[in-house]
Amino acid sequence: MSRVSRIFSLVAMAGLSFYLVVGAASPAQAMHIMEGFLPVGWAIFWWVLSLPFFVLGVKSLTKITRQNPELKLLLALAGAFSFVLSALKIPSVTGSCSHPTGTGLGAVLFGPSVMAVLGSLVLVFQAVLLAHGGITTLGANAFSMAIVGPWTAYGIYRLCLKQRQQKIGIFLAATLGSLATYIVTSIQLALAFPAATGGVLASFIKFAGIFALTQLPLSISEGLLTVLVWNWLQSYASEELQTLKLLRQN
Repeated sequence: MSRVSRIFSLVAMAGLSFYLVVGAASPAQAMHIMEGFLPVGWAIFWWVLSLPFFVLGVKSLTKITRQNPELKLLLALAGAFSFVLSALKIPSVTGSCSHPTGTGLGAVLFGPSVMAVLGSLVLVFQAVLLAHGGITTLGANAFSMAIVGPWTAYGIYRLCLKQRQQKIGIFLAATLGSLATYIVTSIQLALAFPAATGGVLASFIKFAGIFALTQLPLSISEGLLTVLVWNWLQSYASEELQTLKLLRQN
């Protein structure tokens, strides 16, 4: 079996296994902020805030594909990994749901700027094909999942790498990047819908609490799965990782 075939087959198996373990649940309202849910002013605000990151990401993505066209397959893999994981919907305690984000792997491989593009494309496809999220709320969803999550993941990974703890860094990057996404989403909802008593802070505590029971173990599971996929990439895509200068010893 070729290296490319092995990479895709292994990641497909990992995604299926992850779904069977934690994702085979009854449908629920998606965690992505749904179409039309945000007031127009806030929807525009998050679009404006996210666009510069997307433009920067396009430049980074263009540079990578021009200088190293052999990495296109790995880029597609990072996008597919995020698409599959973030499409899984796991019911939370109030009838809404939590889901993994899958952006930590791409942030470690290519940096957070690239994931602003890949993550946004994932959100577009999910909004159009799966009714998961929305176009008017794309700016808000992209800011939390495709921008803040990857930047958090990348920062954690780089800090751990300085201590020569690469795999621990990958685990923490995926775990904390996922948690950061949910914290930001809770902030976005709290700002748009402050509580009558207690204002934004009370609303944030309510929204964050909704997802806490499911998101904490889910983020840890995502971290473990990301390490597993990383181990497979080390075995079957070592040349690409060497090109990215990511093969280091703990």
